[in-house]
Amino acid sequence: MSVADTKTISFARGAPSLDIVDIEGLKSAAVKAFDADPGGVTGYGTSVGYVPLREWIAKKHGVHVDQVMVTNGSMQADAFLFDQLVKEDTPVIVERPTYDRTLLGLRARRGDLHPVTLDDDGLDVAELRALLESGVRPALAHIIPNFQNPAGVTLSMPKRQELLALAEEYGFVIFEDDPYHDVRFRGETLPRMLDMDGGKGNVVYASSFSKTICPGVRVGYLVGPAGLIAQICKAATNTYIAPNMVAQAIVHRFATSGALDQSVKTVRFALNERADALAAALRKHLPDAKFTVPDGGYFLWVELGADIDVDELLHAAAARHVAVVKGTDFLIEGGEGSLRLAYSAVKTEDIDEGVKRLAEAVHAVR
Repeated sequence: MSVADTKTISFARGAPSLDIVDIEGLKSAAVKAFDADPGGVTGYGTSVGYVPLREWIAKKHGVHVDQVMVTNGSMQADAFLFDQLVKEDTPVIVERPTYDRTLLGLRARRGDLHPVTLDDDGLDVAELRALLESGVRPALAHIIPNFQNPAGVTLSMPKRQELLALAEEYGFVIFEDDPYHDVRFRGETLPRMLDMDGGKGNVVYASSFSKTICPGVRVGYLVGPAGLIAQICKAATNTYIAPNMVAQAIVHRFATSGALDQSVKTVRFALNERADALAAALRKHLPDAKFTVPDGGYFLWVELGADIDVDELLHAAAARHVAVVKGTDFLIEGGEGSLRLAYSAVKTEDIDEGVKRLAEAVHAVR
């Protein structure tokens, strides 16, 4: 096979490959949604989202329905929350590294960002406490507690408890951004901080069906204090009247039919296999690389060393038909020798070849 014919192996996008998406289940859910509620599916609806799905989410989380808002993906939920809580120079805690779109959204609102180091067991809570004791008074702490994007690490139970205590003591909101909770493939499931907070209002929770069904549905949601959700719903009404009723109705039928539970099992199995294959390939082809093998989620963070220029590496990798994302995209500063590898979209049989090509690119630029 010529170089021109070589298939690109992409570790760049955090999305499931088509072979683990339940296409038939989605088609069936769409038919059921249109048959059962043609008026609700085809009408404008309201800014709170498709009401039956809103009610299903409220029941799932054990909260009152007026604490839930269904959105066009969880990124839109993020944007609405940031618009409510973050103004110019508002102090905001972010993880270091963190999701690149979070940084873009907060920078666009000109928030005063304070990155706090991530350890293998999540946010360095001692570093956060020192920051708070120095006088910083954040309105918000953005936390991805499970299989963090991009680092793949999970916030430990003791750190969840400490973080909640700090939020109550210093009066800031924990934004628990949690799209990966249901895609744990090994280890013990930890409770959501939303549940641990006991209704005190210190936590606003966001999640998505992109990782458990498919990204194309673009359905996410927020759970928070009823007053805050009402303010956000008012802003949403002024923005788009209502989100996508068709997609939300399909998700509702998919969830209530039992197809969602089966989809989660399929996704977990595939992710487990792919994460293990990626770790094995890295040990084989890049034995000096440092990484933590995740227990769920889509991503693995790789430290290649200070002698690697990731901008140069990106081009060398692309020339060898492998795509990655450079670590500098996820940090305000630093990350020059790091990469985020998304294993979710790469079939197991392609992973070793992809890492082999990446290793060739690393050796070329080193």
